[in-house]
Amino acid sequence: MLSAASLWWLATLALRSAGITGPGFSLAPGPAHALLMSGSFMPMYFAGFLCTAGPRWLALPAIDARSLLPLVVAWLGGWTLFAFGAHLDLRVAAAALAIVALAWSGFALRLTRMLAASTVDDRTHLRVIVGACCIGAAAWWLAAASLALGEPRWLYPLGSLLLWWFLAPVFAAAVHRMVPFFGIATPTLDARVDNALLWIGLAAMALQPLVDVALHANGGAIARIALLGVMLFDALAALFVVRLALRWRATQNLGIRLLAMLFVGFAWLGAAFALQAADAAAWALGRPLPGLRLGAVHALSMGFFASTMLAMVSRITCGQAGRLLHDERVVWWLFLVLQAATVLRIASALLPEPTSLLLVAALLWTAAMLAWSLRYVGWYGRPRFDGRPG
Repeated sequence: MLSAASLWWLATLALRSAGITGPGFSLAPGPAHALLMSGSFMPMYFAGFLCTAGPRWLALPAIDARSLLPLVVAWLGGWTLFAFGAHLDLRVAAAALAIVALAWSGFALRLTRMLAASTVDDRTHLRVIVGACCIGAAAWWLAAASLALGEPRWLYPLGSLLLWWFLAPVFAAAVHRMVPFFGIATPTLDARVDNALLWIGLAAMALQPLVDVALHANGGAIARIALLGVMLFDALAALFVVRLALRWRATQNLGIRLLAMLFVGFAWLGAAFALQAADAAAWALGRPLPGLRLGAVHALSMGFFASTMLAMVSRITCGQAGRLLHDERVVWWLFLVLQAATVLRIASALLPEPTSLLLVAALLWTAAMLAWSLRYVGWYGRPRFDGRPG
């Protein structure tokens, strides 16, 4: 799904850049791209991860992977149909999102039942994740309804909600829980930070969709005060993340590539908050720079999400296949290509003439993601390379 969505968007940009009239759009390319690139593959990553680690966290029996097949089939079918609907007919796209919403609602219900069945004391991270997944299900239903009613403009605030109230909290809670599992954080650092990072990050994420509300609110003074409040909180969140990242760097050997990749991904989260703070400040001062918010979105999605996902999935894949990640030099180079794509995408958002940079960023992103997918897809479902039982 990741590779297919990336190739679709690269083709769209390439045709537009060459002045070639490609397939038409029934839905504007912007929201179609936002939904496909953020909502299609990432929740499936969550589903696989949560049905593997979740039962261990909750002290529940392991889940049979075959029981996820209906969810996977519905999800793949829904997003494939959505891609056609985005070009052909809004009603088709609406029906597709309804299928997606139904599939994810079933998964959210399954997670809720798992949480309720557990008796372990520490369920904080799973509570955050389950709550965010329920918000995601509601957002998908609202997105389907907006298209069915012929109101695609509602996809813009819903896209912000999906990003900051669903994807980001799930990702942040999972990473916060999993980092000590990989032996990355020291006990003293964990004791100092405790859950403060998680709650500060979640609070900052919760505020982001409210910026859109403030911008459309009647009464300029109230909106400006709200924006200044968001700016202050985002700036503090960015400083907190940067301070923690620097402290973490001082305790770790970043010559270990997994640690380096996770460090860079974490640093992108601070960059996303900093760009969000700058955007809120610009709007509050009456000098909006739309590229700042777009830059923040891509610092979060391409920088934090993708960098961390590439590191963690590569680590888990190598471990399950009986190989060592530090032997996978190709992953490190693909990670560097991803960083270049992220920087260029943010730069294209901030510059007045972003066309060429945007295309180059999309090309680098697609090359990295396609090569990464092709590298590992053949490993799944096969015996381990070291001959040990899987």
